Amino acid sequence: MNHYELLLTHIGTILHLKYLVPLIAGTVAGVIGGALPGVTITMTVIMVLPFTFGLDPLQGLAAMIGVYTGGSAGGSITASLIGIPGTPSAVATTFDGYPMTRNGQPGRAVWIGVWAAFLGGAIGGLFLIELTGPFASIALQFGPWEFFSLFIFALTMVAGLVGKSVTKGLLSGAIGLVVTVVGPDPILGTQRLTMNLNFLEGGLDFLPVLIGIFAFAQLMPDVERIGLETTEERASRPLDLKVSKFAALWEILSRPFLLVWSTLIGVLIGILPAIGGSAANIMAYDQAKKFSRHPEKFGTGIPEGVIASESSNNANVAGSLMMIMAFGIPGDAVTAVMLGALTIHGIQPGPLFISQHPDVAYGIYGAYIVSLPLMVLVIWIGSRTWLRVIMMPKSILIPVILVLSVIGAYALGNSMNDVYVLGLFCAIGYAMVKAHIPLAPLILGVVLGDAIESNLIRAVSTEPDPWLFVTRPISGLLLAASIASIVFAIWQHRRERYQLADAEEEDTDF
Repeated sequence: MNHYELLLTHIGTILHLKYLVPLIAGTVAGVIGGALPGVTITMTVIMVLPFTFGLDPLQGLAAMIGVYTGGSAGGSITASLIGIPGTPSAVATTFDGYPMTRNGQPGRAVWIGVWAAFLGGAIGGLFLIELTGPFASIALQFGPWEFFSLFIFALTMVAGLVGKSVTKGLLSGAIGLVVTVVGPDPILGTQRLTMNLNFLEGGLDFLPVLIGIFAFAQLMPDVERIGLETTEERASRPLDLKVSKFAALWEILSRPFLLVWSTLIGVLIGILPAIGGSAANIMAYDQAKKFSRHPEKFGTGIPEGVIASESSNNANVAGSLMMIMAFGIPGDAVTAVMLGALTIHGIQPGPLFISQHPDVAYGIYGAYIVSLPLMVLVIWIGSRTWLRVIMMPKSILIPVILVLSVIGAYALGNSMNDVYVLGLFCAIGYAMVKAHIPLAPLILGVVLGDAIESNLIRAVSTEPDPWLFVTRPISGLLLAASIASIVFAIWQHRRERYQLADAEEEDTDF
């Protein structure tokens, strides 16, 4: 059976109720979670995760892919209607989506975003289906030296691009690496950094750490702001989304270059480890403005800004899935959760994933393709319902999320040890938020730490010459790129600081 026959077969498989129901449930949860400011796709997929433990791998993945695609589009709803992005990857959507709403066109703003997400995701899906196999073939040429250098490159890249301080970004990544050292070492089983605490002796499971860092630490600032928003402010938000859906679709199709270019940016950013949809969203918006004949109109409510940001946003999902399937490296926190879910089922993504688990791999392709029209349909049918959920007071919403997060951590191993780990990283994550230390590098450090250590041990055991990390072409190139990434980030942050200082001096002069 050839590539396309397998794809069509597995699309048919996904349309069976066994897989379609989890996909629909995940999409609905994703749309709501993505649209709720402060909840994010990551927290939504964490809350969905415990319900997938009793399912087979493809059923669980179908639910999480539904969350991913639904959440990516759902984030644009609040970004356009109230100027608050439901997810970080919808930040740039607010730049023109919200002004369009203020200009009296909320339906146009939302539906241009939804259709752009659909089309960008569909084009990104072509890359996912066609390029994952070749990517995996390239990955087969990698030895432990190359994988070690690739993971180091991923860490330095995210540390340089997240947050306002390179030092804090690197510190966050280092904390993540330390987390993976806690517990038995992979060779002799000697206990490390356990401080004689029983719940640390088995090491720190990734998912309780992730839930503690994101679900708790990210929500605590929202808890502090409960009560600040009045009932009148919530009631003033627009609820009328009446608009011609197909007119909105034509506005996108009449700008094919913008759509394709923004989609390519989203796929490329998704492939780069751990940068995520927020960078794709903003970069595509910036490119659309630079290529535009009327850049001065950006920020006033023009469709080009929404098209660029949302098409890149959903194409980024395809790029992230490509990276996790071919290299076993999560493109963002959501695919990190998916990686954890696969590991629970005894499946390890990487270069041999497609050949060893073709049913799961092609099932992922099929679930992704089916999730795109499903996402549009879910938003179309339930638009008024979703909007009413979005208006729910956070004093009700946040306790529900926190309780589900604790249940999810306990359900992972039916052990209170995981709840203790959750509590520990709730405190660590909240302290990091207060200190303005970015959380994403820590999560990536936790995800990649074991792989970095195991590949380092494999490389040194195979050949003790440390210069091989530099002299092997691909490994040396990746290490050079790691250094360049840090140097560039430092230069960029210094330039921004100098520009800010110059601007303040000019203000003082006036």
